[in-house]
Amino acid sequence: MSDPKAKPGEIADAEAWVGSDAAQIRARAWWRLLPRVLTRPRDVFVALREEDEVDVDARSEPILLVVLLAGAAGILLTPAWATLLDEQSLDWLVLAVVTFIGALFYGTAGYFLLGLAMWLGARAVGVDKRARPSRQLVAFAALPFALSLFPTVAAIVFGFGYDWFKTGGGDDGTGRVVVLGIAFALAAWSVGLVALGLRTTFGLPWRGVAGALALAAVIVAAIAVLPSRL
Repeated sequence: MSDPKAKPGEIADAEAWVGSDAAQIRARAWWRLLPRVLTRPRDVFVALREEDEVDVDARSEPILLVVLLAGAAGILLTPAWATLLDEQSLDWLVLAVVTFIGALFYGTAGYFLLGLAMWLGARAVGVDKRARPSRQLVAFAALPFALSLFPTVAAIVFGFGYDWFKTGGGDDGTGRVVVLGIAFALAAWSVGLVALGLRTTFGLPWRGVAGALALAAVIVAAIAVLPSRL
């Protein structure tokens, strides 16, 4: 006797399990790749060439982590957070919650706006790709800057305390300058990784890389200045 035919629902379930296993394997592979952004970035940017949808989706969790860390790092360094406690008093728990919420918005906005600027810059020099690979490239390249969160938090917790969030106090002068210097150095590292990513992932010549970065910088500057002009 011939084997009974599988029902459509059973076939769909089997395909879903296979797809889920493949997605988990790809996701684990991208978690292993994430630290290589710091040590062997070419490996990561070569892997970003893959356009299979399962692989592209598998990058979402590492990217989310980097975006959150970068958002938190960025918001702790903004002038607005340096005066947050000038006119109000918050305990550490409320301050942490406010900073986390701000980091979500700051990181998400940075991910999409910087990704858009980088995509437009790359398009201008001849890269015919969707916007998503450009956003993902920017996200992985942002890992060094995202890691600046840790020395910043350490400085706040062990050195400056509430002074970091208000005018005057122990963070004035050299202390804040040192923390900002570390953050800017790591941000410059991230910019260098974006350049390497454009070269490696999209195959741009260095002249094209310079052009794409220059145009993206102009777009970011325009976005930053526009609200103050309205």
